[in-house]
Amino acid sequence: MKIKCWGSRGSIAVSGPDYLKYGGDTTCIEIRAKSGELIIVDAGTGIRRLGNQVVQNSQPDNHRLYHFILTHSHWDHLIGFPFFKPLYLRGSRIQIYRCPFPGRFIEEIVNKIMGPPHFPVRYSDLKAKITYQDACPGEFCIGSVRIVPISLSHPNGGCGYKFIEDGKTFVFLTDNELGHTHVNGHQPADYAAFCKGADLLFHDAEYTPEEYKKSIEWGHSTYTDALDLALDAGVKQFGLFHLNSERTDAAMDRIVDHCRDIIRQHGADMACFGVATDMVFDVS
Repeated sequence: MKIKCWGSRGSIAVSGPDYLKYGGDTTCIEIRAKSGELIIVDAGTGIRRLGNQVVQNSQPDNHRLYHFILTHSHWDHLIGFPFFKPLYLRGSRIQIYRCPFPGRFIEEIVNKIMGPPHFPVRYSDLKAKITYQDACPGEFCIGSVRIVPISLSHPNGGCGYKFIEDGKTFVFLTDNELGHTHVNGHQPADYAAFCKGADLLFHDAEYTPEEYKKSIEWGHSTYTDALDLALDAGVKQFGLFHLNSERTDAAMDRIVDHCRDIIRQHGADMACFGVATDMVFDVS
């Protein structure tokens, strides 16, 4: 698997000189399977640049099939969808998986995003062929990648995912509150077991412990709780994700340094970093 981050910011997109290193776009992850499939996780503002790239790199008569998976339906993970250029090109095929909610809920979400008065182009006017595939709560496959979902501890629910290819594992757990168990959420030990031995983990790390005191039950974790989970799980690489919209590059660097100090104190062999826009990972 090759993984690229197109946006790691939480709650709302930001811009300006204090956000150049880690970027300001909200959640969008690209996964390229060895079998050739393009998997897109979440449609935050980062999906706009992804769409521009795939259109630029495609021949006019050779548009791709795009596999979409959503973690949940909060705005920062959906707001970029109408700006994904392949939606407006004949020959594009968009396959959306019915995760994390069953039935036609995903269809209703997509329709609402592009329905009046929210957006000037109607869903029915899109040129791409959009289909929906049943998936979740059980495992499913997209090409050579096996996908294992797990319910998130987050208001209104959601799914995290484990992506497995050739025995290598990438786990994506954004918008997951380890300090409080929401409806259908799990205990930290359960998430640690889910992540056990992962080659790469991205986990929600929006708050400092002090910030979290004012934000309990909002659906996000402290970076220290996320780090504890990564250490308990023995993951090889740990990326701090869903970066607070107020967190400057300098402040994020200090958090990463603190995490690395804790890792050294534990004597652990684990890489740690803040996930930044345009970071690329080869999990193979």
